[in-house]
Amino acid sequence: KNRMEFLKGVVKEKGFKSIGYENRTLSVSSFNRYSEAVSAEWAPVGDILAEMRTTKSEAEIANIKEAQSITDKAFSHILSVLTPTMTEKDVALELEFFMRKMGSEGIAFDTIVVSGKNSSLPHGVPTDKRIEKGDFVTMDFGAVKNGYCSDMTRTVAVGDVTNEQRTVYDTVLKAQMAALNAIKTGVVCRDIDKIARDIIENDYAGCFGHGLGHSVGIEIHESPCLNTRDDTILLDNTVLTVEPG
Repeated sequence: KNRMEFLKGVVKEKGFKSIGYENRTLSVSSFNRYSEAVSAEWAPVGDILAEMRTTKSEAEIANIKEAQSITDKAFSHILSVLTPTMTEKDVALELEFFMRKMGSEGIAFDTIVVSGKNSSLPHGVPTDKRIEKGDFVTMDFGAVKNGYCSDMTRTVAVGDVTNEQRTVYDTVLKAQMAALNAIKTGVVCRDIDKIARDIIENDYAGCFGHGLGHSVGIEIHESPCLNTRDDTILLDNTVLTVEPG
């Protein structure tokens, strides 16, 4: 039986009058096929599912930790092989290949590796640019384990750095640690973003051009988010990234 016939059979057998569908991800063409084939009242439940995913079970957290463990190992590995002869694409491919060898089911999202002036781009795409001595190299990558994602951003320097580079790095680190120390059950998401944002804005006004973080799970971007707009109150067992830049 194909999927459509199976669905029609279940609806008929159970006498279902209404069906919920994931309106956040289901394409219009797929929805049209299902709704035309199965006579029922179709109700969007994407927001309900997103709310259910806000907090994670122990098993879900264990899966995310496994995915993150693979990501950690990949970062340690890349530090041992990273040289100025590599391109950004070389580094990205090495990270992805290593995570696969460590048991990742794939990449959680398109791997970001950017260096030099490219490292200022939070969603930059790896290029054929060769890494040079004195470059910052920013890597944003993640693994997948049992369907659950990890997401980690790390910046390293190749060779010597300038005083200004050190100041930039320390400013971002200070913002990250302040946010991590403030996160707890009952706080508002945008308040955490503001803590980190104020630190960066104090020295580099207008240079923090993205949100502080987001929830992760079976999707790489889940709710709630740490940004200037999200007024969600954090609950126990919510898993979020904290990645200022």
